[in-house]
Amino acid sequence: MNEFIIVFRESLEACLIVGIIFTLLEKNNLKNEIKQLWLGVAAALIASIIVAIALNNIKQSIGNASYTALFEGIFMFITAGLLWYVIFWLSKHVSDKSELESETRQAMTASGWGVFLVVFFAILREGFETVIFLMGSFSILGSFSYLGFISGMVIAILIGYLIVIQGRRINLKKFFQATTLLLAIFASGMVAYGTHEIEEFLVKGNHLNWVGLEEKSEIKRVWDILEPKSELSSSDNASMYSYNLNGKGKYTHLFHDKGNIGVFLKGFFGYNSNPNYVEFVFWLLSLIFGLKLWRKFYFQPA
Repeated sequence: MNEFIIVFRESLEACLIVGIIFTLLEKNNLKNEIKQLWLGVAAALIASIIVAIALNNIKQSIGNASYTALFEGIFMFITAGLLWYVIFWLSKHVSDKSELESETRQAMTASGWGVFLVVFFAILREGFETVIFLMGSFSILGSFSYLGFISGMVIAILIGYLIVIQGRRINLKKFFQATTLLLAIFASGMVAYGTHEIEEFLVKGNHLNWVGLEEKSEIKRVWDILEPKSELSSSDNASMYSYNLNGKGKYTHLFHDKGNIGVFLKGFFGYNSNPNYVEFVFWLLSLIFGLKLWRKFYFQPA
């Protein structure tokens, strides 16, 4: 689900950018600039793949468990910040046809490869954001949905084609209103997960004394429920548990944050079976912040 939302939104923005510029160039019969446009798209896609590989290699090269947790925590905070930036600022401009056409005209009069550069950096920005957001989603869930990735891209391309090339009237505001709400919730989940990873850094790196604690057991929890069990009691409903999940040799409840349902709630809403108080407060504040911005942007008084 996360992969679909992220790829659909970013791909739709990229398709609208390319489609609007293509329409402008085609109307003016600028064949050379059209070639630049497609070269820019291809180059940006290749550059996005290189960025993805580079970021993944950086992540894998860290090694030490405590510093890996610290990297994950900081990465989650940065990703949440980028999400807020993208969904509450760039979305105001992505479908601004006159602004994109103005930039393209300036590029055509500036240099021979102006259109290439405009398209390259516009698509690379979308590609970079997609990579960052997908890495954040994978870090939380530990899995990747190729179905969500591919279907999000295909549907976005189809809608972009219908809007720009076929001139169909589609209510883009409704699309972005729904996806922005989902991404605002997703961003608060990343803040919660980032805070949890900072806790892991303090525990695994033996740095609890930095916050005035000596043992992990001293960390105060808002709740601590559904811990995995070595065996089930007569009062447990066996249908609510999975056995040997992740090779642990234990029974894991479906709603534990590593259970089949809990892992989805964790990735999308920031759910945790045993959140500390700082994590819970950060999640709540970031959710309120995101929802307020969403409401302010999409429900401004006329």
